[in-house]
Amino acid sequence: MNELTNLMKSESRLTKSKLCCLCIVGTRPEAIKMGPVIAELNRSDWAFPYVVTTGQHADVVEGALKDFGVVPSRRLDLERRNGSLNELFGKVMAEMDRVIEEVRPDCVIAQGDTTSVAVVSLAAFHMNVPFMHIEAGLRTGKLNDPYPEELNRRIAGLTAAMHFAPTSASLNNLLREGVAPDDCLVTGNTGIDALLQTAAHKLPAPKGFPNLPRVILATAHRRESFGAPIENALRGIRTAVDRHDDLGVFFVSHPNPKAHEPARRILGDHPRIVVTDAIEYADMVAALKRSWIVVTDSGGLQEEAPALGKPVLVLRNTTERPEAVRAGAVRVVGTNSAAVSSAISQLCDDPALYARMSVPVFPYGDGQAAKRIVAAMRARLVRAIPALSAA
Repeated sequence: MNELTNLMKSESRLTKSKLCCLCIVGTRPEAIKMGPVIAELNRSDWAFPYVVTTGQHADVVEGALKDFGVVPSRRLDLERRNGSLNELFGKVMAEMDRVIEEVRPDCVIAQGDTTSVAVVSLAAFHMNVPFMHIEAGLRTGKLNDPYPEELNRRIAGLTAAMHFAPTSASLNNLLREGVAPDDCLVTGNTGIDALLQTAAHKLPAPKGFPNLPRVILATAHRRESFGAPIENALRGIRTAVDRHDDLGVFFVSHPNPKAHEPARRILGDHPRIVVTDAIEYADMVAALKRSWIVVTDSGGLQEEAPALGKPVLVLRNTTERPEAVRAGAVRVVGTNSAAVSSAISQLCDDPALYARMSVPVFPYGDGQAAKRIVAAMRARLVRAIPALSAA
């Protein structure tokens, strides 16, 4: 802990002039979506963020946070031997016990549906600290699809004191589960805040981006797709590229070997396909702006691409983000090789279909989600503190 953090903690405990918001960030998508909220807390006159990174995606997480002017207050060092979800769950839980006890926050904040988010929500609940869940209420209704995210988000939904839903559909999911209306708020998605802030800048093309008329931005990393499903989807992408001479792919791989190994094996030797390691968020936005379509199983890209008018083909059998599907910007195509190839070829061969799917739509917010979240947190948290309530 640095001296400034200790001073602010001491000030919070003695005078309650500011509240401590413990912000937990595990993966790069979490860093991108938490970044605007942490920055907004930093600008507030009532709270300060104490940012802890779990070390799951250490380098890329810090790079993403840096884009929002955020430096972690503390970094966990999780020594993992086998990489299993149970190992991660246990190690994060033990660390969170220690962090909450030492920091004594007024609330704990996390975003999304990773295993670490589920652990953080339980740890906060066990220690009687209000848990604030950003991007709450997403559901497929199938406990193992996506795996393990559907279970994680349901755990967070049971333990959260406040639920910040990105859309009215997510809010309705929470209300059906019995969450009190006063504990929910539709805010929009903080990922759109991050996207619009970043896309407003003039961004150079990322290294290796193909110089072709039509470039697919592609990713694939879901655990439920490991093995045959992800390999079939990748073969479908390659088949479509072979079928159309003006088509290329910029494939951004995931750190997990079960995701990046098949990508390099199946796509890596094609002259019009570039397989790259994980890239900085600004480079990802630059790639998105230059892409023709997006082919992905990423939830974040399902939200971001429609705002920039980029059609999305989802390499999954279900999605907890139906709003963009209903808006006509997203199609769920699964992982069958023929289905993936056919969906890409349809967009190549049918200009009218492409035109319909490439109209920018904003089902996930207007870029002001972080402001709404921080305002709602202030209204909830300062009630018991007269000095802050009067401010």
